[in-house]
Amino acid sequence: MLWTLLWLGALLLLALMVAGWLAAPTLWRAWRRHRLARTPFPASWRGILRRRMPLYRRLPVPLQRQLQRHVQVLLAEMPFVGCGGQAITDEVRVLIAAQAALLLLGRPAGRFRDLREVLVYPGPFVVDRPLHDGSVVHDARRVLSGESWQRGQVVLSWPDVIEGAADPADGRNVVIHEFAHQLDQESGPANGAPFLGRRAAYARWSRTLGAAYAELRAQLARGEATLLDPYGASDPAEFFAVASECFFERAEALAQAHPQLFAELGAYYRCDPRQW
Repeated sequence: MLWTLLWLGALLLLALMVAGWLAAPTLWRAWRRHRLARTPFPASWRGILRRRMPLYRRLPVPLQRQLQRHVQVLLAEMPFVGCGGQAITDEVRVLIAAQAALLLLGRPAGRFRDLREVLVYPGPFVVDRPLHDGSVVHDARRVLSGESWQRGQVVLSWPDVIEGAADPADGRNVVIHEFAHQLDQESGPANGAPFLGRRAAYARWSRTLGAAYAELRAQLARGEATLLDPYGASDPAEFFAVASECFFERAEALAQAHPQLFAELGAYYRCDPRQW
């Protein structure tokens, strides 16, 4: 009996040790975020946002403060890597993090769960991708301003980051686009359906975004001008990213042209950019 009790006690102790080991990273992250939330936002970072990001100046003060907290957390947890000679300065880090943080404003505890690093180039970069034309697979070279990988990397062209931040009303923002892909990829390969929580939410999401996607493709087939970037007609994943750009930068126009799409994105991001 004594040996049985000792054995059970040892198993319980082992289970507690394993549970503590598994919980340690989460507890450490929570403690660090709590500490960052109490750290003043550097005046130099605020100056970067006021100078480079007009949308920041338009945000209500409570949202400015929330965005600042997200920026502090992102910069503490997100490594930046300069590629092709690109220097990583505070301006680079803060301007990218602040635009990415727009996607988290409605979710105080939100984060980009799988993000590992951000790679920044001094201009558009070239990638080689296999292209299947229906019968033959061959290499295709493409020049990109941004890319998101499921392995947790976001790749950005610095001039395009600056351009996207400078005009908050053109519906085009490479940082919003690529970080929307990161949210999409949290539930697996990008398919235009990020993690929504409830099963019923996926049916409504698929119905609403599927209809808007089909409408965009039909408009383009008829040669009509579109509010949404035509690149969104490439596939559902690109449609979600393009729609996210428009949601944050041309909210009023999107709500008028595609009210159901706007409502669905508003429920997902838990904010209404029309009020900014």
